[in-house]
Amino acid sequence: MSATATTAPVVQPAVDTVLSVNNIEVIYDHVILVLKGVSLTVPRGGIVAILGANGAGKTTTLKAISNLLKAERGEVTKGSIEFEGERVDMMSPNELVRRGCIQVMEGRHCFAHLTIEENLLTGAFTRRDGNAAIKRDLEKIYTLFPRLRQRRQSVAGYTSGGEQQMCAVGRAMMSNPRMILLDEPSMGLAPQVVEEIFEIVKRLNAEEGVSFLVAEQNTNMALKYATYGYIMETGRIVMDGEAKSLRENEDVKEFYLGVSEGAKKSFREVKSYKRRKRWLA
Repeated sequence: MSATATTAPVVQPAVDTVLSVNNIEVIYDHVILVLKGVSLTVPRGGIVAILGANGAGKTTTLKAISNLLKAERGEVTKGSIEFEGERVDMMSPNELVRRGCIQVMEGRHCFAHLTIEENLLTGAFTRRDGNAAIKRDLEKIYTLFPRLRQRRQSVAGYTSGGEQQMCAVGRAMMSNPRMILLDEPSMGLAPQVVEEIFEIVKRLNAEEGVSFLVAEQNTNMALKYATYGYIMETGRIVMDGEAKSLRENEDVKEFYLGVSEGAKKSFREVKSYKRRKRWLA
């Protein structure tokens, strides 16, 4: 049927993106250029990984999104950051948390002198929906993290690294977020605990609809759970793609997963790998 003057125009649905980072540049102390033209997107309900070695710029990217750079004399000098379709790079960190975006810092930051339960309740500080809703969500956290229920009255500083990481994620969940920025969740943890943490991330994503942007050095683990990945080197994105395609990419397999299809290479050959990477050619 042909369209008439009274027929409403067909509106194509926009890509449902919860976070959009658009060509940002970050400078520390007004002189040190750390990020150079970084752009990435996170779809609503997705798990996206930022991969790369230590010092590549992963943590700086997350701090730029959560507006924590000023505490370290850093600032976004170019580009823009949008959350839920609204520009947020000029907002305060607490205002961004109120809007549903929160960062879990690397190093399992907990209030060491508080109990596990007191730590979790601090995550609900910005909420205004009443004690009943907070208690209901606290019970939900204990269902997701059974070990935290067992240790709820334990002082956080005396719990294991895995329990502290679970506490940090649970505290973020208590803010009722739509998106969590998760920085190096595997740092310093045993492999089986890392697997458990990522399984919890997967469950929160599937059951609670929380989107995740995960900065991680453990490329193999991150690509196992993420749907999309960005690889960073020296402050810029050098490659991105579906997690499956990145896992199968020869350069990624060799330099990040430790797998090589050819013969073993000498240290001298490996040391000069940056000159041989296809994405840097």
